[in-house]
Amino acid sequence: MADESIVKFIPQTNREKELFQSLDLKKLPRHVAIIMDGNGRWAKMRGFASRINGHRAGIQSVRNVSTTCAKFGIEVLTLYAFSMENWNRPKREINALMHLLNEFLIEERPTLKENNVRLIASGRLNMLPEKTQTILKETISFSSNFTGLILNLSLSYGGQQEIIDSALKLHRALSNKEINEDEVTQEVFSKFLYQPTLPEPDLLIRTSGELRISNFLLWQIAYTEIYITSVLWPDFSSADLLEAFLDFQKRERRFGRVFSSGDAM
Repeated sequence: MADESIVKFIPQTNREKELFQSLDLKKLPRHVAIIMDGNGRWAKMRGFASRINGHRAGIQSVRNVSTTCAKFGIEVLTLYAFSMENWNRPKREINALMHLLNEFLIEERPTLKENNVRLIASGRLNMLPEKTQTILKETISFSSNFTGLILNLSLSYGGQQEIIDSALKLHRALSNKEINEDEVTQEVFSKFLYQPTLPEPDLLIRTSGELRISNFLLWQIAYTEIYITSVLWPDFSSADLLEAFLDFQKRERRFGRVFSSGDAM
């Protein structure tokens, strides 16, 4: 839940004003995760020869959404930026995506500073090109003292791979007698994830209308509310984000519990 007193968002359009007035600022999600889908289709629909044009257009949506979350006082925004499966794409496309990522990491530093956003990253980061790893580390260091929104980029990331990596870390801890087998619980296992200090996502947004999780945050989203929109990622606006917040506020989050005697199992 975001702190109502730190909300600095100012609606810019009539749609944003209408949505903003309907929001309960005391019931905003702490952690928002987004599967940013539809870049390729966006480019194809507009007659571009390359999918990269869609990815480049999607950077503006990343900027808009992260800035909006920062102004709402959201604690964490996790963006599915490059999956483990994306490594199977043509080498030329992968190289272009890494180039875009490098540009983003450098060019966004003033925006991170202006909005007090701290950047972190999750995934098998050692698989990224050396240049990208260097730029990523530099931007993470640049923003390390910022105290607002945590922007968590999932890079070279897969939910199944994270669980495997976490299980291997746990195995090493057990082998080294750092922990006893009878002490292993869900909470203990969570400490071996890529970013163990982050709260679990309250809201998962997927753009472009696809009805699947695509190997994203499989451990963390056990009780996350899921919101699907047909809007393609490059067209996803601050108003679309507010609509997702409104939908989230209509949900009754039970976490497997029953709140009244009349509720069905």
